[in-house]
Formats: sequence, structure tokens, C-alpha cells
Amino acid sequence: MTSLPTRFGALVLGLALVTAGCGGDSGGSATAPAVQTLRYVAVGAPATAIYDPHGGIGNQSDLTRFALMYDVLATYAPDGNIKPRLATSFAPDAKLTTWTIRLREGVTFTDGKPVRAADVLFSLRRIADKAAENFGRLQMFDMDAARMVNDHTLELVTVKPYAEVPQALASFTFVIPEGTTAFDRPVVGSGPYRMTGGNAQHAVLERNDRWWGDRPPTPRIELMAVPDPQARAQAVISGQADVASSVNPATVRQVSGNPNLKVVHRPAVTMYPFVMRLDREPFDDPRVREAIKLATDRQELLDKVFLGYGKIGNDLLTPADPSSPAGVPQRTRDLARAKELLKQAGHADGLTLELATTASYPGMDTAATLFAAQLGQAGITVRVTNQPPDTYWTKVFAQSDFYTGFFGGIPFTDVARVSLLSNSPTNETAWQRPSWDAAYDQAMATKDDERRRQSLGKLQRDLREEGGYVVWGVGDGLDLASTRVSGLPDGPGFDVAFIEQVRLDG
Repeated sequence: MTSLPTRFGALVLGLALVTAGCGGDSGGSATAPAVQTLRYVAVGAPATAIYDPHGGIGNQSDLTRFALMYDVLATYAPDGNIKPRLATSFAPDAKLTTWTIRLREGVTFTDGKPVRAADVLFSLRRIADKAAENFGRLQMFDMDAARMVNDHTLELVTVKPYAEVPQALASFTFVIPEGTTAFDRPVVGSGPYRMTGGNAQHAVLERNDRWWGDRPPTPRIELMAVPDPQARAQAVISGQADVASSVNPATVRQVSGNPNLKVVHRPAVTMYPFVMRLDREPFDDPRVREAIKLATDRQELLDKVFLGYGKIGNDLLTPADPSSPAGVPQRTRDLARAKELLKQAGHADGLTLELATTASYPGMDTAATLFAAQLGQAGITVRVTNQPPDTYWTKVFAQSDFYTGFFGGIPFTDVARVSLLSNSPTNETAWQRPSWDAAYDQAMATKDDERRRQSLGKLQRDLREEGGYVVWGVGDGLDLASTRVSGLPDGPGFDVAFIEQVRLDG
């Protein structure tokens, strides 16, 4: 294992060298006279950094770079509601199956060419074609039926009535020019910044003065992918970077009181649920699942894994979502009831399980070890296996019987699409309930927002009671920054990637 000093030395070298890079859509050089520059260190593995904005985006560093370079149809506001961006309106027909989307006029790519409905439709169809990589992000649409009405209007058709089309088109709908085929280098965009140097691992971006939106306050951003949270934090502590995303709670405690640093909290965005497959013994027995949930000491996990930076969990997968049900009684630890349920399920003499975990995110392995000790008090013997981070999400995730999962504050409809419907591409708990699927479809066909949210809340209650997730707590996202930095996003989910309004004061 590489030592922290060596990793940090490489990071400092990378931050220095990125300013010497060149290339990008303008052909300019990154060696221009010094300008005010935001140095941002994001979560990302350099070896997997990409230029293609339409497939699977595993690195936050890639997502942030794409959000700076490309326009999207909409984003999420801090309150969880939709905020139109390149689109100006989303209008459904009476059946909620045909949606007319109007686009801003006067928008151009950084090469001066206009952004047309043809470019948007090309981008959406390409995202849909890459469904195997992006978990079927646009699977609710019939892209063969989509059409351009004119240069600034397009019409999308859904396969079923779908009331939340604006949400489905938020954040990831990066628009590129029609006909683009080369993705081994940066693709021209129409976003608030353009890439002028470096590469996918450490990029130099300069303000796009042609952008239609509010003028970004910072002329230049250097964005670097760094997988190690300690190295990210140390870069800011030492003054080699201005912002480090997703640092450890322990680091936050260590730097408290430092007058040159501040912490930005993104409430309730990190979740490490324990995942049980319902189609395999012993988790096919609802009594076993309930016993495991009752044996969990949620407060201890929150205190020791997230160091109190977060909220206790109640087995609801998306507690920050506007549709999350209110008034659900908090599930508390009850060892006596857990033992009784295990006895009823035929495990009076105990139960032996294997729990997989990894160190992909800070505290995942700690959570698993602590959880195993807690279950031991209910008569459940758990052997924890720590799997390599580089293969965990391909060999363990959605395959093992019992493992530590991850959710990052995404909306409930995204979770349902990816993991909960019978035909979901990654149904990790084997949650297959035809009646639940039908109720979901009915909810999505409901035009009234409040009625739809109530219906979706009922589905989340059902999942809490019968499903295979132990959601013990939700941790805050913790970003470390110089006190000179202001305007960092603090909302849920993908809001973290949209940093074009971040400024350096002084």
C-alpha cells in the first residue's frame, strides 16, 4: 500500500503539473498569465476517468467536469424541486404520455454553433442507447417515438403515463452536438466552462463567456480526481487545494477550530445500508429480516461510523426525498423480540451468516464490523469479509446474499427505477412484488403532486416493513474548504456537481 506522504506528494505534483497541460475545445493553452483559480479535488479514481458524458459515470470528478462543460435540461434546487436549465418548460398531455419540451433560444456551443433540438434529441437517444452502462436512466421513454417540433422544441413519449419527466431529465442530460462520435478527448459543450488543458484525471477549465446563464464568478477551475479521502483533505489543509469533496468525519473533527478552514455539510446524503437478498435463505423469511432490523443499534452505528454527523435511520431508503413518508414510528432496538422472531423462524440455536464489505467509502468496513458485533448479541454469528474496492461493485454488489451497500442521496424514483421494480436492471434485494410495481405505475400516472407523493410514500412504508434493507443511518456529506471559498452546493444528490457559482473571496 502506498504511504500517505507518497500519495500526497503525487497529488501536489499533479496539481502543479495540471497548469502546464494544454488541449481542449478552444485549442488554447493553460499557461496563460495567472488568473484567479479554484483548485477542486474531487472523489475519483484516475484510472477510470472518462470523456463520455452519457454512459456510466462512476467518478464524482467526471460528473463535476461534465456539469461544468455541458448544459443539462434541468437540475434539482436545494429544496428537492426541479429547476429548469437548458429547458424552459415541460408540458404534458392529458394522459401524461407525451411531453413537449421547450428550449432556451440563443444558446451556443463553445465553437459558436447554435444548440438545437436536434442536438438535445441526439444526446437523449445516445443516453438511452447506453442503458446497460447507466442503469437504464431513460428507460421510461420510447425514443423511437420522440421527435423535433422545431429548432427549440421537442416532443418526448413515455412508454407509460409518467408524471415526473422533468425529474427524469435532470442532472445527467448532458447535451453535445448532433453526430458526435469521438469520445477519446473532450467533446465540445455549451456549459458555463470549457476545458482548455490537462486531461480527464486533472482538468483545467476556463469560464465560457458565451454561456447564457449567470456569469460564473471564478475565471478558472482546476479539477483533479483523487480516490483517497485523507489525501484530498490534506491538499486543502496544506494550501495546495481550495476544496476537497467528501472527507472523513474524523478529519472534520481534527481541523475544527482552524481559522483558515471550513466544512460544508450536505445533510443526509451518504448511506451504507446492509442488503439482504429476499430470494435466498435465510433472508427469504420475513421474520429473519425483521429480527436483524430489530437487533441493530442504530445510534451506536451513527456515533461510531459517521461520528454523529448525520441522522439515525429508520429503514427508509430516501429520507430526504419530498415523497418520504412522515410520521413513521422510529424502529428501535429490541433484542428480546429479535430472539423470539429467530426462534419462530427455526433458529433458536442461533444463526450463522457471512457479511461482505469494503473500504470504497469511508467507514463502510467499520460499519460492517460493528453491525456484526451487534447481531451477535441476538444470537446471530456474522463473519465479515472485507473485499477489494476495485472488484466490490462488480463481484459483490447485487450478487451476494448479505453485504454493505451504498446510496448517495438520489431521489426515490431513481432508486425504484434502478433497484426496486421487478424489471429493474439492478434489483439487488430481489424485491419482486407485482402489486407494488402496479402501485408504482399508478402513482407515476397521478398528475397531482401531493397525491403522487402520498402514494410513493406508501410504497416506501411497504418496503421498510418487508424489504431487504437495513438503513441504520444517513451521514452528512462533508466537504473541506478554505475560508476564502463561498457558494459551495449543500443540497442533496447530484447538486454537489454543479459548482459554477463557487467563488474565491480575497
